[in-house]
Parts: sequence; structure tokens; C-alpha cells
Amino acid sequence: MNKGLIHGLSPSRWSEDVLGIVPDPWQENVLDGSHKRMILNCARQTGKSTVTGILALHTAVFRAPASVVIISPSQTQSSESLKKVKLFLALMSDKPGITKDNESRLEFANGSRIIALPGSTVTSRGFSAVDLLIIDEASRVLDDIYFGVRPLVAVSNGRIIILSTPFGKRGFFWQAWTDGGDGWERVMIPASDCPRITAEFLAEEKKSMGDWFYNQEYLCSFMEAEDNVFGYDLVMSAIDSDVKPLFEVSDYE
Repeated sequence: MNKGLIHGLSPSRWSEDVLGIVPDPWQENVLDGSHKRMILNCARQTGKSTVTGILALHTAVFRAPASVVIISPSQTQSSESLKKVKLFLALMSDKPGITKDNESRLEFANGSRIIALPGSTVTSRGFSAVDLLIIDEASRVLDDIYFGVRPLVAVSNGRIIILSTPFGKRGFFWQAWTDGGDGWERVMIPASDCPRITAEFLAEEKKSMGDWFYNQEYLCSFMEAEDNVFGYDLVMSAIDSDVKPLFEVSDYE
């Protein structure tokens, strides 16, 4: 089979052959998967931003003219995600033509574009027909932003990938992970599954951070705030949807 065709069909093979980056097994599954909705619940420094950066560049090169949008809580974080894409671009010996390059936008001669946006409904609503929507640090992105940008893939039937470490039992990232239905492909990678993070380092981190922060940052656990009077599970167990409300909601509210 023609190598160009293989690279177009297999982003993981392209990453290895062209960029010189050999994906971890879970990264290979993410790169070569075809799920329209994917959640990456990954520990810090396990390679979640790397895998989405590779996928963003591959989409721009092989799915032209493609639109890729990367959203993070702040412009600084989004720009860092785009900077990572540019680092991968620099690894290509046969680079595609670039027509625009700044801290928030990378446009290609083939018509593709990769745009990095902060969590802002004002800047994100101006785009449409997005082929790949990446929401980085998703647990820190506001729900209003998430639900405001989901329609960007409506016309294109594009992919949505949300990735983050957990940040408590709240927000769309947690809701999608726990109760988002079968439409989501869920990937969880604790730090112990990353070959570049040693057991000695993790032991030191656990001793320094304590269980609460360690479980959140390195074990992908959705932790409750330590100062909660009542835990989430306890509150939910007290709710019965069959009980009729004491007061009806007014039509004027």
C-alpha cells in the first residue's frame, strides 16, 4: 500500500514515520480511533495534549480543507497548545505551505486552519463547520462555553475531544464522564500507566501532596471538596424524582 495512503489512514503510523514520535499504546488508539465523541481523563504529564496536538496537525494535513479549533480556559493556555502543534510541524521534512502564523492561528496553503481560542463565547461563536473541536483542560472550562461551542461541529458532523485531569464532581467534564451515555468513548490514563513517570517519583509526590491532591492529579479521581458538609453521593441519595414538589413552579418565574 502507498505510504502516503497509510499515513492518511493511520495518524499513529504517520506520527512514528514522519514526526519520529512513537505513541504510547493508548495514544495510538486515540489517534487511529474514529469515535465522534471522546473523553480523555488523564493524569498530569501523561501525554494527553501531545496526542491531540498530533491529531490536530494530521487533520489539517490530510483532511484539507479542515478546520480545527482548540479551546482552553485562557488564551495563554490555548496558545501553548498551538505552540505544541507548531513544534510537531517543525519535525516534518516535507512541510505544508503556511499562509498565516501567529499565537492564535495557523493557516495552511491547502485551506486548512488550526485556531486556538480562550474560553470566550464572543470569540468562539464566529466559527462554523469545524472538523475537530478540542477542549483542553476541560474540567476548568465553564459549562456555558462548552455548550456554546458544541454547535460548531453540527454542519460538519465533526469530532469533539475533551481532555483534562479531574477538578471535582462538577461541570460538563465530570457529567460527560459519569453520565454522558454510550456516545462517548472514555479513556482513563493514571500516572502509573505512563512509562515516562517512575514509581519513585509518584511515591515522592504522594508523600508531598497528600492523598486528596495525589488522587486527583495522578489517579484521575473526581474528588469532592474537603470542606463539603454533605457529600455529593449522600445528597443525590436523598433525592426522589417520584416525589411531587411541595410548591408548583409559577409560569411567571
